[in-house]
Amino acid sequence: MGSIKLMAPCHFGMEAVLKREVADVGYEIDEVVDGRVTFIGDEDAIAKANTFLRTTERVLVRVAGFEAKTFDELFESVKALEWERYIPKNGRFWVAKANSVSSQLFSPRDIQRIVKKAIVERLKQTYDLDIFPEDGADYPLRISIVKDFVTIGLDTTGESLHKRGYRKYTAPAPLTETLASAILLLSPWKADRVLVDPFCGSGTIPIEAALIARKIAPGIHREFLAEKWADSDNKKELITNEFASKEAFLRVREEANDIVIRDGEPLQIAGYDIDDEVIRYARANAELAGVEEDIHFQRRDVADFSSPKKYGFVVTNPPYGERLSDKNEMKSLYGLISDRIADDPTWSWFILSGYEEAEKDITKKVTKRRKIYNGMLKTYLYQYMGEKPPKRK
Repeated sequence: MGSIKLMAPCHFGMEAVLKREVADVGYEIDEVVDGRVTFIGDEDAIAKANTFLRTTERVLVRVAGFEAKTFDELFESVKALEWERYIPKNGRFWVAKANSVSSQLFSPRDIQRIVKKAIVERLKQTYDLDIFPEDGADYPLRISIVKDFVTIGLDTTGESLHKRGYRKYTAPAPLTETLASAILLLSPWKADRVLVDPFCGSGTIPIEAALIARKIAPGIHREFLAEKWADSDNKKELITNEFASKEAFLRVREEANDIVIRDGEPLQIAGYDIDDEVIRYARANAELAGVEEDIHFQRRDVADFSSPKKYGFVVTNPPYGERLSDKNEMKSLYGLISDRIADDPTWSWFILSGYEEAEKDITKKVTKRRKIYNGMLKTYLYQYMGEKPPKRK
C-alpha cells in the first residue's frame, strides 16, 4: 500500500499544537505553513486523522500544487490532473471554498467556476460522458491560492470537525471545540492537576479537558464524508477508495474505543459562570459528551473564585466586548481577574481574549502572549505561569 499526502487546517497561531498532534498519531510531517499542517499518511490515515485530531477543522487529500497567474493557466493545470483517481463517474463534485491571498487570481467565484469546468472537461474525456449524473457520494474541493501558488485539497471530512456532536446547547459567543482543545494542549496541564474555567459558558473548555483526560477521541461518535467513498460504483481503483475503506474506519473506531480510560482516577475539573441557564446548558452538553461525572459545574462569580488547592490551572475565554460592551465594565472585569491571579502565585492562568486593554488591566507581568485568530477576530492567548510544584519523590 502506498502513501498519501494529507492537509489539516487549523487556527492561525496553533500550527505547533497541530503538528505535535499529527506526530503523536504517528505520521510524518511534510510541511507547516500559516494555518495548515501537511503530512504523509498510510491506508488508515484519513480515518485516524478525522477521528483523533482535536485541533483541526477538517482533513484534506492534497491533490496538487502548482503556480498559476492567469485563468488559462489555472484551467490547463487543473485539467491535466488525474481526476479519475479521485472522483468516480457518478461522484458529486464542486469547489466548496476558494480563497486567494496576494495573488493575481483573486475572485473566489471565478476560481470556483474555472476549476469545476476544468475537472468536467478532464472527466468527459476519461469516462466518455457528456453529462454526469452526480448522484453518488460527495467530493467537495477546497482551493487556496497564496502568492500565485495554487493548492487543491479534496475534503474527506464534511461537516467541520469542531462539531463533535455533544454541543446541542450554546451560550453567547461560544468558543469552538477545536480552539478550546488547542489552548488546553498548548498548556502544561495534565489530567492529575486541578483545572477551572471561571467563564465556562456552555462548558466547552471543561468538556474538552475531560475528553483529553479520558482519551476519548473527538470524532469517535460521528461520521465523515470519506466513509461513503468506499461505496463508489466506479470500476477503476480510485485513490479515495484505496485510502478510505470501510475496514479502515472500523479498525480506527475499534482502536479509539480500546484506549478510552473508563475507570481512571477522579478528575478535578470545574466550570463556573454567573448565568444559571448556561450552567444548565453546560451540564447537558457534558452529559451528551459522556463526561458529566468528571466535571463540577456551579453558578459562581469570578469575584468569588478561590481554591484551597495549589498548583492548579485556569484556562478560560472571558468576555472581551461581544458580551460586555461598556468599557468601564470591561476594565472592572479584568481588574477582578487580575486580583484572582494575584491571590495564589502557585496557579497558572491561560486567558484567551480580544479585549485590547487586557494585558494593561492585568497587573501581573505576562509570561508569554501568543497571537491567535479566532475566525477573523484577532485575539491573544495570555499565559501567566505560576510557581512550579515540588518534584514528586
